Amino acid sequence: MSEYIVTRGRTLAGGIVDVEIEDGTIRRLVPAGEGDPSSFPADRRYDADGRLVTPPLIEPHVHLDATGTAGDPTWNESGTLAEGIEVWAAYKEDITVEDVLDRATRTVEWYAANGVTRIRTHADTTEPSLTTVEALLELRERVADVVDLQVVAFPQDGILTDESHEDLLREAVEMGVDAVGAIPHNEHTREDGVESVRTVCDLAERYDRPLDLHIDETDDPGSRFTEVLASEALKRGIGDRTTASHATAMHSYNNAYADKVISLLAESGVGVVTNPPDNSVLQGSYDDYPRRRGHTRIDELHEAGVTVGLGHDSVLDPWYHYGQADPLDAAFVLLHYAHMAGRDDVSTLWEMLTAANAEVFGASEYGLREGNEGSLVVYDSPDGFNALRTRAPRTLVLREGDVVARTEPSSATVHRADGTSAVDFHR
Repeated sequence: MSEYIVTRGRTLAGGIVDVEIEDGTIRRLVPAGEGDPSSFPADRRYDADGRLVTPPLIEPHVHLDATGTAGDPTWNESGTLAEGIEVWAAYKEDITVEDVLDRATRTVEWYAANGVTRIRTHADTTEPSLTTVEALLELRERVADVVDLQVVAFPQDGILTDESHEDLLREAVEMGVDAVGAIPHNEHTREDGVESVRTVCDLAERYDRPLDLHIDETDDPGSRFTEVLASEALKRGIGDRTTASHATAMHSYNNAYADKVISLLAESGVGVVTNPPDNSVLQGSYDDYPRRRGHTRIDELHEAGVTVGLGHDSVLDPWYHYGQADPLDAAFVLLHYAHMAGRDDVSTLWEMLTAANAEVFGASEYGLREGNEGSLVVYDSPDGFNALRTRAPRTLVLREGDVVARTEPSSATVHRADGTSAVDFHR
């Protein structure tokens, strides 16, 4: 029916509103009490009762081809990116379309239950049969009823590391992927890494696709491909369609060089995606003490006006053994190890989870405004701070006026000597 009304929802700014959705679009967003629930069927009404309401969440970076494979065939015991790639290489030797679809569909449903209606996933194009690409393109159609899925052609093992990899990457683009990726720091030499960046920029321009590169995902301060990508994007005028994912080496750059790279990113319009769950465990793995935190320079990027999105990256795979496909988990990790635990950081984190991720994804008509798509999330929490602190359940998820997911929050009681009391974890 694509129509729905949510009453008495609290926005991130603190206002209490009624949201009326018709034909999949927000027709009215008015102060609480001014909406007209009676004009909607009884099963198309929801009283948020002061709970937080936000636009739907967006996952800008995940690997659905590898999700659910943690421990198969082995665990990543060193906790390094390199061992994770080795484990994945062994797994994908026998990979099938049905296997990928089964695992990925389950994770997409987790995302949907957690309020995510848009997902950008990377598909490994160095698997010679391109089974992962075929599977994720099929998945894109299968899950279209709950999420918009973008598939990035991602040469996990590098482009110039094997003579077949560039052809496979081009074939994946011709199969219909949504974006083109690369991993220049995984090439054999600095020169090959630079060439790989230029190769995918050429490919993206030829096929009119956005770019999303895994770039400088290392603690090595000598890994300097982000500047190459930003420079190419600036020269070609494609910065607004280009994403630098990870960019963790920036954490280890000297300040003068980091300032140069950040200024170039800002000038070019290239966005950055940080992925706290993975990088909190992968980076610093080669260090003794002190161990580097290894994420990108989020505060300085923000100060320069660079768009910084916030992704989960991995869910139960060789690089990150944990996760339940919840963007709030990623934000919770970030606020700790990026020193973003201040009160003012709450709004920054939500901006990354919503508007910044929407910009990375290229989402239009997004946000709680009249005329935009009728999609939203209700949390079992009174405000943004408590929702982050408790990773509150999503009690209602709407996509263009239709229910995608509902969650009934659990309850807890404490049994004291003088009786039983209910526990409310909110402050």
